[in-house]
Amino acid sequence: METVAPFKEIIEEIKAAGGDAFKRCFQCGLCDTVCPWNRVIKFSMRKVVRAAAFGLTDIESEDIWRCTTCGRCPERCPRDVRQIDSGIALRRIATEYQVFPAAVKPLRTISGSLAGDGNPLNAERSRRSAWAEGLGVKPFAEEMELLYFPGCYPCYDPRAKKIARATAGILQRAGVEFGILGEKESCCGESIRKAGEEELFKRLARENIANFIAAGVKKILVSSPHCYQTFKHEYPEFMVHFEVVHVNQYLFELLREGRLEITGAYAKKVTYHDPCYLGRHNHIYDEPREVLKLVPGLELVEMVDHHFDSLCCGGGGGRIWMETPKEERFSDLRMAQAVASGAQVLATSCPYCITNFEESSLSLSEDEKIEIKDITEIIIEVL
Repeated sequence: METVAPFKEIIEEIKAAGGDAFKRCFQCGLCDTVCPWNRVIKFSMRKVVRAAAFGLTDIESEDIWRCTTCGRCPERCPRDVRQIDSGIALRRIATEYQVFPAAVKPLRTISGSLAGDGNPLNAERSRRSAWAEGLGVKPFAEEMELLYFPGCYPCYDPRAKKIARATAGILQRAGVEFGILGEKESCCGESIRKAGEEELFKRLARENIANFIAAGVKKILVSSPHCYQTFKHEYPEFMVHFEVVHVNQYLFELLREGRLEITGAYAKKVTYHDPCYLGRHNHIYDEPREVLKLVPGLELVEMVDHHFDSLCCGGGGGRIWMETPKEERFSDLRMAQAVASGAQVLATSCPYCITNFEESSLSLSEDEKIEIKDITEIIIEVL
């Protein structure tokens, strides 16, 4: 594949992107031992780092696009190589020169949809609040307690819309004054930034920030851990600070304060999947489990990999938009772990996770069938 710049120039940019981070690596291999890719194929993050330190010679390789930014290797690295940041830097260079392997090319369509309609699903911006039809959800006003920001999947995807509707129903039952921005809301930009499209991320971020400020937003409730990560840790790069709360945290707060009362029972065995950007990246492990434990009749069981060791669903780092062969899907492995736990329900708190698990569940036999629920869907049932 030809590039639009001299190869030597690309190599120099790669070296500069890595900086001292790549050079700190002394090839201990801990990153490879914890990487979920090595459960499905042979993959070496250590090799990517080593190649980048000396000027990556195979920029067309899919290897720099495999990372799901799950967060396991940076926590284990004794040399602070910052594999995620370094990998994203390489993706930015590849994007700049329009060098993509076949599996990554769908990102070009996603980029166009984000730039045109503010979402990656090629859906009309005018339909962004259609999920709320018939629920009496109001446009956000400054005097309201919080802004509910569902995110792209819960706004447009038929399955994920159930998460947004359940969340709105819970907030209404609790008497929370909340509103939405509707078509003024754009994608938070997290996944496209991780895929190397830095300028598009900045554009989306500035649009959202301008609309948040204009509306008088101070507190934002989100359904997606990816939105949580971006608003809480990345939007401050633009010199703004909003109070950001994930729905699991808020549910626990509402229940603890008595603003929400569970009156029904849920007589099922449930296992909980920790999304990478809620668990490892933001250390939110207890609140979702405490919420589930408060449901009468619900029996909570753990899978083999849980809490910090939770197995990634495979959707992070922009991988949700890339092509992954069935035999390489982490979500299939996670579904097998959920079935092995003996649970009847796999609960989680991330639209990407639910999307991947729903797809993987199609391959389960009849005696392996397991329900996939967002925690809000369980709670709305018992109110």
